[in-house]
Amino acid sequence: MDATTEFLPRASTGVDGLDQVLGGGWARDRMHLLEGAPGTGKTTIALQFLLAGAKAGETGIYISLAETEHELRDGARSHGWIIDPSIEIFELVPPDSVLDPEQHQSLLYSSDLELGEAITRVFEAIERVRPQRVIIDSLSEIRLLAQSSLRYRRQILALKHYFAKHHSTVVMLDDLTGETNDRAVHSIAHSVTQLEQLAPVYGAERRRLRVAKCRGQSFRGGYHDFVIGAGGVQVFPRLVAAEQRKGFSGELRKSGIPELDKLVGGGLPAGSSTLVLGPAGTGKTLLVMQYLREAIKRGERAALFVFDEELGLLFARAKGLGIDLEGMRDGGKLVVEQMDAAELSPGEFAYRVRNAVDGQGIRTVAIDSLNGYQASMPEEQFLTLHLHELLQHMNRRGVATFLTLAQSGMVGEMKSPVDLTYLADSVVMLRYFEALGRVRRAISIIKKRGGAHEDTIREFRIDGKGIHVGEPLSGFQGVLRGVPTFVGQSEKLMGRT
Repeated sequence: MDATTEFLPRASTGVDGLDQVLGGGWARDRMHLLEGAPGTGKTTIALQFLLAGAKAGETGIYISLAETEHELRDGARSHGWIIDPSIEIFELVPPDSVLDPEQHQSLLYSSDLELGEAITRVFEAIERVRPQRVIIDSLSEIRLLAQSSLRYRRQILALKHYFAKHHSTVVMLDDLTGETNDRAVHSIAHSVTQLEQLAPVYGAERRRLRVAKCRGQSFRGGYHDFVIGAGGVQVFPRLVAAEQRKGFSGELRKSGIPELDKLVGGGLPAGSSTLVLGPAGTGKTLLVMQYLREAIKRGERAALFVFDEELGLLFARAKGLGIDLEGMRDGGKLVVEQMDAAELSPGEFAYRVRNAVDGQGIRTVAIDSLNGYQASMPEEQFLTLHLHELLQHMNRRGVATFLTLAQSGMVGEMKSPVDLTYLADSVVMLRYFEALGRVRRAISIIKKRGGAHEDTIREFRIDGKGIHVGEPLSGFQGVLRGVPTFVGQSEKLMGRT
């Protein structure tokens, strides 16, 4: 942050995430523009801005040229808010003469009288209330009354100078419903925040915002996802991993299975990510849960984010294999969150993971699976960048991250929906193979940064007691292709009678 920002006190927007994006909030005693199509959340943010001011002991006024006071108060109640007495809602309704056709002027344009009278009434309200925070809703009404771009710009400039003398922080709302895309206010406003609403082919609408301009203060650029819930707008600032540089100890995280730990070179280091990939049913989720259970045994807390499986079924399946996920969750040792891919944006998911890591001190995180994570952004072209920032953030926080990825196919050539093997620090591959009339599983370590690991392929077996890892399959060739050839003198397979 440069030295200039020290001379610009901030007014909180009332939205924590937006304050983070703006570096503390909107600059005080300046005029700001908040624009977006109808339904993007402008009014909700405006109310949160005034309520935050009231909480800090500041007076505010909501000048409405579009909505009635009754509509605004009903909207506030839907979020559980009661508008503070220090906030005045000034409903600027047209005068009776405008509504009476017999009173219309014939020699003068009625818009000249309407705009002049509207601005006069606004000034009278400001002189009476002396507000520190002002909302003007909306500019589209002023634009219509002005009728020309020149007159509209002059009127906004006049408002800017007027409010500057009264030391008011002003937020102007623009619903972009005009016939022309007039950018005159962009050059006048101190900052410009744009709200967007996207409609994917399937699933809930996605909302995002971007700060297009902000004079004299640093801000976080790019798009930031946000949602409108019962408690108002919640913004999820875009994750920038480079901002997090916290030291950590690189101890090895063990699985509790000696053969598996030997295969991975003694354990997986903290502050690293591990990708477990293979076809459906090979045991990817169970392998990850083994590491979660072992972390909890060490007295740590862990988190599991589930995209693909209903929690009740997951708990029952895990318990049948000797892992009591539900008991760990109920005991406060394991955070389990069900992710709905159709309702979730990448920004909100990253926020939930960060909240577990930064807010709850969790150092072992599992995401099951990346197929579901990808489904949460079907029209998102930058999945790899999202995941890169998330993994880098957690690595720098000393978190051991486990991710699963289901590949298509059962034997032979496997295909992944997205290639993320280069992002992960370690890659564990699970495979089916056929031997002696039975379908078996194999496990191997394809990659491990910063440490040695076995280059062998071991048999991998699952039963009612959990996971078992056998000796290296030295007598077979072609195991990873699914149809191996026996080339040894003898071979001891697990469960062979």
